Amino acid sequence: MMFNRILGHQQQKNLLQRAVSSGRLPHAYLFEGPEGVGKRLVALALTRMLFCACGNSCGNCPACHKIDHHNHPDLHLLGPDGASIKIEQIRALQKELSYRPLEASHKVCIIDGAEKMNPAAANSLLKTLEEPRPQTLIILLTPAPDAVLPTIRSRCQRLPFSRIPREKLQEVLAAQLNLDDIQSHVLATLSEGSFKKALGKDRDLYLQRRRELLKQIAGLSPGSILPLLQLAQDIAEEKDLVFDILEIIQAFYRDLLLLKHGCTVEELVNIDMLETLEQVSRREDIITIVRKLTALLASRRHLERNVNRQLAMEVLLLQLVA
Repeated sequence: MMFNRILGHQQQKNLLQRAVSSGRLPHAYLFEGPEGVGKRLVALALTRMLFCACGNSCGNCPACHKIDHHNHPDLHLLGPDGASIKIEQIRALQKELSYRPLEASHKVCIIDGAEKMNPAAANSLLKTLEEPRPQTLIILLTPAPDAVLPTIRSRCQRLPFSRIPREKLQEVLAAQLNLDDIQSHVLATLSEGSFKKALGKDRDLYLQRRRELLKQIAGLSPGSILPLLQLAQDIAEEKDLVFDILEIIQAFYRDLLLLKHGCTVEELVNIDMLETLEQVSRREDIITIVRKLTALLASRRHLERNVNRQLAMEVLLLQLVA
């Protein structure tokens, strides 16, 4: 991946290019920002710039091909082993970094999910950052910098990444996926500026299944217990998508709140469901909508604590129809 093919983040790309051309790369970066906005892509593009035989991230030389296939001997990729990054992984990395580069001018290590280092792993990495080896670059990636050990943060050059603007993401999605204006608007808005999210497992949920899900919820009533329990079970079984489903429902109630405050249609997420939104809006007042949004946030917190998913969904849906 070349810098000029990465969507957005022009200021960050310019800074990194200047650091390479001036020979003033720090020993460690902390790329911080939301999931899926391109931090990993930028880190790999920086590596290509350092390793490329032509010096311009050509994409054609052996070094660029090896980076693209993640098999360059001087590039080390590290991520969580299960729920965390363990000290054994950091020790193995430290052993690799103790050797001189085999083919490139530097050794580069990209640690994705740096906030998931357990305490022992974080303290072990800290020693490496305190005594950096020459010709070594460590790039930490995280959506949650506050969860990274403060002493690690202080020893890295921090580079913040922002969400891709909705209008820009919508334009690119429409072109790449051949979407109409409404589809690209919905996908870009629900993806929250994350290109990875827009192109990943959520795309079908956002474009195809969202409308049916929201119509089911809008059609529930306090007396529809069996359909409510069935819907709760269906959502609970979507283990990998349950948080995304909650985001969709939350966006629906946020749209209702915007309608109550007289906002324009263009400010809504579900612009293709205006009739349903208006029907629900007529029977809900602002206090009730806010209470239901609060219930959605509480459900997310409960699920993050690994409560029973089906029970959590049953409680939530009962609150939404109350």
